[in-house]
Amino acid sequence: MQLGEVANEGALPFGKPLEGVRVLALEQMQALPYATQLLARLGADVVKVEHPKGGDSGRGSLPAMEDPEGRRVGATFLRNNLDKRSICVDLKNPEGKQLILDLAPSFDIVAENSKAGALDRLGLGWEAIHEASPRTIYLSVNGFGSSGSPYDRWPAYAPIAEAMSGIYEFKRQGDEPPLVAPMGGLGDIGSALFATIGVLAALRHRDATGRGQRVDIAMLDAMVAITDLVPNFWSMGLRNGELGPLIMHGFRAGDGWFIIQVGRENQFALLVEAIGHPEWATDPRFADRQGWIDHLDDVLRPAIESWASARTKVEACDALAAIGVAAGPCFSDEEIVHDPHVAARNMLVEMPRTDGVDQPVLIPGNPVKLSDVAEGPETRVPWLGEHTDAVLAELGYDEQKITALRASGAIA
Repeated sequence: MQLGEVANEGALPFGKPLEGVRVLALEQMQALPYATQLLARLGADVVKVEHPKGGDSGRGSLPAMEDPEGRRVGATFLRNNLDKRSICVDLKNPEGKQLILDLAPSFDIVAENSKAGALDRLGLGWEAIHEASPRTIYLSVNGFGSSGSPYDRWPAYAPIAEAMSGIYEFKRQGDEPPLVAPMGGLGDIGSALFATIGVLAALRHRDATGRGQRVDIAMLDAMVAITDLVPNFWSMGLRNGELGPLIMHGFRAGDGWFIIQVGRENQFALLVEAIGHPEWATDPRFADRQGWIDHLDDVLRPAIESWASARTKVEACDALAAIGVAAGPCFSDEEIVHDPHVAARNMLVEMPRTDGVDQPVLIPGNPVKLSDVAEGPETRVPWLGEHTDAVLAELGYDEQKITALRASGAIA
């Protein structure tokens, strides 16, 4: 889907569920920007606050493109900031700090993802915002929360929280080093989803009570929740990455790899029948599930891969799906970009580049599909400070006041 398109235009008479909700986002990189982008896709007006010199640090990531002014716009920024507006405010400037406090009552949500305590030291923490605007919800997303973690002093990006959740050690093999970031920004996006849930709950609570509250999201908490099998399996006697007697492994087909998951006896019977060995369903070697694992590499794998060798990975999965066995192909980047499911579900948004490169930037679409809400239109990411004057004018600042704030260095 290209920017500006509406996927189901004309079919739905309704607006978006978060229209009228306003978010002031003091954000960087991905954990919070993904959450506020999702809120924007659902109709919220998200105003992104950036430092006049360089803006969101995600703009400095690589790979990157250049904006119309020749400034770098990095991939991290590009995939997390659709549908937002950007204003430049220097939070360390006393007038810039006061501007944020003055703006807070005009917003339903003030959101930040600085290191714990950083905004408190600037006079823009939860207590300061709550005093300035008791109805405003304050969302904090950081590595270890805002309630006194022993790790408060540590900076944290997604792989740090992922590693501390136990999942890297759980999946590490032998003496190999951990496989870092196997799912991209899992720590960021997982935290963002919990942040979104928390904000929506706080909005509902505010409707009932008239009071805003703090939503406090720790990336490590989010990762402990998502990698739930690590402590759960430990408590049930499994150690060092053991998954128990379960076929959840990769197998080679004619053109690549696919995954099979079999965890029940009836599924095992269907699998071995499909690969031409129905007698294995009653074979004593496979009398219990542990037998599946004990004989995976010497019996099952050769038979499965022999059967699959004459098929593509998609054909193998299609054949197994037809009999009720769960399987999925391991797609490459090229394959996922051209996958028909991804196209049918509008899961890629094309943003034309502004630096002469023909290939548009591809940004994942909105995975939240609502039957009464149209998808799109999406707007491109904002250039640095692009909307400063317009946003302040909307909030009642006249030209003279805006000029004075700019002269003082509070805005840019």
